[in-house]
Amino acid sequence: MAVCYDKLFRIMIDRKITNVQLKKMAGISANIITRLKRDEYVSIESVEKICTALKCGVDDILEFTDNIQE
Repeated sequence: MAVCYDKLFRIMIDRKITNVQLKKMAGISANIITRLKRDEYVSIESVEKICTALKCGVDDILEFTDNIQE
């Protein structure tokens, strides 16, 4: 299983939130934004900060996918 953050980026587009704005709102580093874009591991603490900043739940910003690599 892998994690996909496409839902987060859809929310950001809908709310017209930039990466820099999310970084400031959530108090996360630019490195976390990069990791999110690459669907890489992000700590639950960072996910919690993002959810708090966006006033949403975990299932609103991420989803688990089959990790199929060819």
